[in-house]
Amino acid sequence: MKGIQESSSLLTFIMFLLFFTMIGFLHGEELGTLSSFKASINDPLNHLSNWNSNNNLCDWHGITCDSMSHVHAIELSSKNISGKLSSSSTFHLPFISRIDLSNNRFSGEIPHDMFFNSSFQYLNLSNNNFTGQIPSGRSISKLETLDLSNNMLSGRIPDTIGSFSSLRYLDLGGNVLVGEIPISITNLKSLEYLTLASNHLVGPIPPQLGQMKSLKWIYFGYNNLSGKIPTEIGFLTSLNHLDLVYNNFAGQIPSSIGNLSDLQYLFLYQNKLTGSIPKSVFSLKRLISLDLSDNFLSGEIPELIIQLENLEILHLFSNNFIGKIPTALTSLPNLRVLQLWSNKLSGEIPAELGKHNNLSVLDLSTNSLAGKIPESLCGSGHLFKLILFSNSLEGEIPKSLSDCKSLQRVRLQDNKLSGGLPQGLTQLPLVYFLDISGNNLSGRIDDREWNMPSLQMLNLAKNQFVGDLPSSFAGDKLETLDLSRNRFSGTIPSQFRSLSSLVQLDLSENKLSGEIPEEMSSCKKLVSVDLSHNQLGGSIPASLAQMPVLSELDLSDNHLSGEIPRNLGRVESLVQVNISHNNFHGTLPSTGAFLAIHKSAIEGNDLCGGDTTTGLRPCKKSTNKNPIWGFIVACFIGALMLLAIVAFAIVFIKQQNSLSMKRVENEEGIWEMQIFRAKAITIEDILSSMKEENVISRSKTGVSYKGKCVSSGMQIMVKLINDVNSLPPNSWAQIAQFGKLQHHNIVKLVGICRSKKRAYLVYEHVEGKKLSEILGNLSWERRKKISIGIVKALRFLHSHCSSSILTGDISTDQVIVDDKDVPRLELSTNCFISPAYASPDASEIYGFGLILIELLTGRSCRDTGYYGSHESIVEWARYCDSDCHPDTWIDPVIRVHASNDHNEIVEIMTLALHCTATDPTARPTADEVLKTLESALRTSSWLPHLKFSSCVH
Repeated sequence: MKGIQESSSLLTFIMFLLFFTMIGFLHGEELGTLSSFKASINDPLNHLSNWNSNNNLCDWHGITCDSMSHVHAIELSSKNISGKLSSSSTFHLPFISRIDLSNNRFSGEIPHDMFFNSSFQYLNLSNNNFTGQIPSGRSISKLETLDLSNNMLSGRIPDTIGSFSSLRYLDLGGNVLVGEIPISITNLKSLEYLTLASNHLVGPIPPQLGQMKSLKWIYFGYNNLSGKIPTEIGFLTSLNHLDLVYNNFAGQIPSSIGNLSDLQYLFLYQNKLTGSIPKSVFSLKRLISLDLSDNFLSGEIPELIIQLENLEILHLFSNNFIGKIPTALTSLPNLRVLQLWSNKLSGEIPAELGKHNNLSVLDLSTNSLAGKIPESLCGSGHLFKLILFSNSLEGEIPKSLSDCKSLQRVRLQDNKLSGGLPQGLTQLPLVYFLDISGNNLSGRIDDREWNMPSLQMLNLAKNQFVGDLPSSFAGDKLETLDLSRNRFSGTIPSQFRSLSSLVQLDLSENKLSGEIPEEMSSCKKLVSVDLSHNQLGGSIPASLAQMPVLSELDLSDNHLSGEIPRNLGRVESLVQVNISHNNFHGTLPSTGAFLAIHKSAIEGNDLCGGDTTTGLRPCKKSTNKNPIWGFIVACFIGALMLLAIVAFAIVFIKQQNSLSMKRVENEEGIWEMQIFRAKAITIEDILSSMKEENVISRSKTGVSYKGKCVSSGMQIMVKLINDVNSLPPNSWAQIAQFGKLQHHNIVKLVGICRSKKRAYLVYEHVEGKKLSEILGNLSWERRKKISIGIVKALRFLHSHCSSSILTGDISTDQVIVDDKDVPRLELSTNCFISPAYASPDASEIYGFGLILIELLTGRSCRDTGYYGSHESIVEWARYCDSDCHPDTWIDPVIRVHASNDHNEIVEIMTLALHCTATDPTARPTADEVLKTLESALRTSSWLPHLKFSSCVH
């Protein structure tokens, strides 16, 4: 008996010994696997600094252990970690059930044996840079969550996906997956969340999807899916969210959708759907948001909409709906956002709209609505956006809007509104945008208090307002003031000097008199001033030349007199001037904007001078009959003549050497040279630069070299153009126009040189780096400064060049940034458009929009594999802007430092998408871009609580 007990004790001891030996072995295996993982990655922020043998494995950052001290979970989300995952990595830890490596910079392929660990329950590798195909693997019976979204995974969705029987959450969105949705995916009967959005998927939705009765969320948007929306989708009675946006679905909306009694969000916008809205849709009583915009839907919006008692957001814009706006909308208590713009709606706006709703956004613009604007629109007290432009609305502006303290954006232009401006409307504290132009409004606006501290844009143009101009708007944020085409009289108030943020001032086509106030020069941010077609007198204040960014000045059709201030021609920013039809006399300045001014901009005066294109007579020398002074004058004239001879010789030499094309012969043949700057650059200077050690950059269009002018010591950059014969016949005349341009944000073109086989563009060398090379290291403040400089260069170009010589090749490679963060465009011709940046009409605005997107996201246009189903960075940006939280697309480098600037970043993204509109005519001008950009960088009006599927009106 004693022997048996001893044997039993020995066996127990051996078992414990084996058990702890096994535990020690497993712990050692886990330690080795994690140490190997750490050694294979880059951890720039040192999050894994305590991953060493001196610390208990379970205390390592991001590691969670179970009760037996085995590694149970690895959670390293958003740590800026990069590197590749090997097959023997963390996926093979024996007790691991949860891995979260999301929001990092991992790359390479996902290990092919990722799905060979049967203990997995949660796997999240989203928001990285993984490539290759999704591993097929075998079924993991315990896996409930699989998130591989927002990578660069390609190929088809593997058929084996249907074997993961326990999956409840599957997100493969934001990749480059192709092919059709595999029917095997419909085997996932426990699946609740299914996202395949933002890929390259094609074909129809499998009708078998209707068998997945547990589904609560379907997101197939931003693909190339086609066919009809299957009727079987109506079998998914647990569905809460259905999103099929940005596809090619056609036909009618299936009436079976009305069976989805739990549906709260129905998004079908940006498809090719036709017909009317099925009546069954209005039985979805739990529906919160309904967006059917940007389709070809027709018919009337039925009164049945009254049944959607929980509806908060209704987007039906950009369709072909007709008839009246249903009165039933007035009875929906939770309705916050109503956007019906760009349809064919007629009749009146329902009289009680807003009275019983919770309206915050109302956009009914671009329809055929008539009648009066209801008094009840701001009944909720929350209305902040009221957009009713381009209708036939009449009557007075409701006095109730004067009490709507929540209003921020008001657009009532291009209607038939009459009466005066309501008193309280000029005292709304939050309104930043007020446009009521193009109506029949009348009366005075100087007889009431203006107290609008948030006002940035005020447009009262094309009305019948009379009386004096208000002396103040009680705010220093006003950037655009347009009071043109009215009947204002009196003088321009000197108090306008307090408008310190004013960028654009248009007072044209009124009856203003008096002089241009000297105080206007205090508005240091003024870019555009239009005082034309008034009755202004006196002279041009010399102080206008002190306005540092003044670009456009129109003083035409007034009674101005005197001489044009000499220093006005020295304003570098001034690119467009019109002084026609006044009483000016004397000499036309021969500098700046007056240098090549069109004769139509100076006619109707008594001016002399200018070049032959102005049509002005030469200026005569004055005579003096006083004999004493005559001798002095004669001596003075003699001295001047001597200087003139010397100057003429210098100018003649410069013109011969610089402005004209000259032929030069050397051992390589005959060259034609044209030098635009007064520098003695020779063909030898250019050819001696052609050495491998002098290469600055290479591109498809040629190679750039750094060189030096031997005689002057000037540093130059020489760009070799490989295929000279591919250039259009008039290219060199067009390039020569560039040589005459000078701007702070443009690299100076010094000269051109060409032979029958080769050609060179010679630039002044700028010490700096390409924006594409340094973008990833720039702070948000530096990016803002650079973007402003680039668009200033574009505005200058658009004012001085014909469209035939402008180019869409405006990219981060064409922007040189110096050590003071001053950007300079390196110009080329329209022959060198880069395919990555080319738009449908190759406009510079499109290219600038791409630059903005890169500055905001940190992504490059060349990263074509990153954008999933989207063909370009623009499509991807549109998707991000409409469907993603800003933190998912803002460049991580600026995300932390710009946490207080998310609003302005989102506004600038909106501007970038406007610049990259598919329709070239919908893109803003360079001047409009600058104004919008400067406005967005000063204040922001974005409201993060509302999510829109399209651009803001």
